[in-house]
Amino acid sequence: MLTVNFNLFKIRDGDRFLDVGCGDGRHSYEAYRLNNGSGVICALDLDDLCLRKTKYVLDYMDQQSGSNGNRNVLCGDALNLPFKDASFDKILCAELMEHVDDPDKGVEEMMRVLKPGGLLAVTVPTYVPEKTCWILDSDYYNHPGGHVRIFTAQGLVRMLRRHNLRVYAIRYEHAFHSIYWLLRCIFGLKNEEARVPAIYLRFLEMQIVTKSRFVSWVERILNFFFPKSIVIYTRKI
Repeated sequence: MLTVNFNLFKIRDGDRFLDVGCGDGRHSYEAYRLNNGSGVICALDLDDLCLRKTKYVLDYMDQQSGSNGNRNVLCGDALNLPFKDASFDKILCAELMEHVDDPDKGVEEMMRVLKPGGLLAVTVPTYVPEKTCWILDSDYYNHPGGHVRIFTAQGLVRMLRRHNLRVYAIRYEHAFHSIYWLLRCIFGLKNEEARVPAIYLRFLEMQIVTKSRFVSWVERILNFFFPKSIVIYTRKI
């Protein structure tokens, strides 16, 4: 399940792409597929298990395609990126900024390693669903690795513009996931045996597999009302 729309954030052959806070690597896989192994893919995270999963899938994609693309899976800190200035054409930072202590420093670092004219896409949870989850269950944020801040759309845009980034598109995504996390918080985030969230999760998983056009259309409508994520697409001036 992708949060960033690669029709708006185009990956071209030869691009040097960095996925900051790659998680399980979902966006790195798509970027690797789109640049046909002709560029450089760097997936960076602090979580060793996530990095192992990402490397495994990228290795499998290599085997399936018969290519040997230039990709790196690295353990690193988003606030101190281990790269030279102007190293990348495209940088993606999905659902990470709400976890870091100094998001301004994170944007500053990404700007440092982004080439002039390069693209940066940033996604964070939207304000209302996020605030509601914080109110319903403190476990949502009060644990190691949890969310430490809530962004407004205006606040995020202002922060990005302060770093000489020009916003060229804003999108809202994943309304169905807002419902899931609200259900998790209502029934207790640590209550893994709660039946209602479990049943709803099966619906989400089925939609990811089947890609029903009707259900996708319904979610696009709901994204106007309670999206889970906001995606800001920018270009370095």
